[in-house]
Amino acid sequence: MANKLISIVISAYNEEDNVGALYQALQDSLAKVKKVDFEFIYVDDGSSDKTYQNCLALQKKDVRVKIVQLKRNFGHEIAMTAGMDYAKGDAVIFMDADLQHPPVYIPQMIELWQQGKEIVLTKRVDNKDTSALYKFCAKTFYWVLNKLSETKIMESAPDFRLLDRKYVDFLKGFNEQDRLFRGLLSWVLPKENVALIDFVAPERFSGESKYNFTKSLHLALNSIMQFSVLPLRLATYLGLISALAALLLGAYVFVEHFFLHNPTPGYATIMVTVVFLGSVQLICLGIIGEYIGKIHMEVKKRPLYMADYVEKPAMKGKTHAKKDI
Repeated sequence: MANKLISIVISAYNEEDNVGALYQALQDSLAKVKKVDFEFIYVDDGSSDKTYQNCLALQKKDVRVKIVQLKRNFGHEIAMTAGMDYAKGDAVIFMDADLQHPPVYIPQMIELWQQGKEIVLTKRVDNKDTSALYKFCAKTFYWVLNKLSETKIMESAPDFRLLDRKYVDFLKGFNEQDRLFRGLLSWVLPKENVALIDFVAPERFSGESKYNFTKSLHLALNSIMQFSVLPLRLATYLGLISALAALLLGAYVFVEHFFLHNPTPGYATIMVTVVFLGSVQLICLGIIGEYIGKIHMEVKKRPLYMADYVEKPAMKGKTHAKKDI
């Protein structure tokens, strides 16, 4: 009976010093796994350093190394999508190239899959590479997200996971331009045949995190709006509250003027009312504009990415590249 094939999809953006170290760590961890074949799909997400060249060097000594070179930086979610599109395995493991997703847990993930678990998730119980402030902001983000979204997303569950081919093919059916993998997976997550592994994320082997405050905030806003229309309802509620506040303020001014004979200075009242109502209108327009912008981008139906697929044949021959648009 032929061995099962496991595809390991590795997202890399400017990780020239990490791809080789990760490859070696994978070999050390996977040496314990028997009766399973592997392919390593490095997705170069438009790196500006030597990430691609270092991946080619790995491919020269190991035909199992495949490379998907995106033509520009399309972002982490699209990089995982591209790797998934080319993965041929009976199961696919997703991980980042910075070694904060420890390969030592992969044998356990595969063992759980072999026991019948179709999805194996991981939960980061601690991250040695982040500050207390970052951890607090992340916890707050998940709390707000799950309060606003109808699709509940597990806190501290990174993109380090194993998916059975059945779920890989299902996820490939989604055609959203703007996507959040962990949200899509939570949307379809079954109640059975799911396993969870807790782990501590070590410090990055080399380089710096690509997620600065601006990118993290953008991801947070996208996450909320992709899985909920509640912000639109909140805009409606905010409008109703501001209208009620304006009505109460008008009643107060009326009573004070005609019954208490103590006229309120008109300039201050008018300015406060105008600024308050103007702010409410701008907030509501901003929320509506975000949703309209997403609709605008989705209806274009542009290709998700453009990439070269580089695979070294097992038999003697030249490396070939297949272009995907």
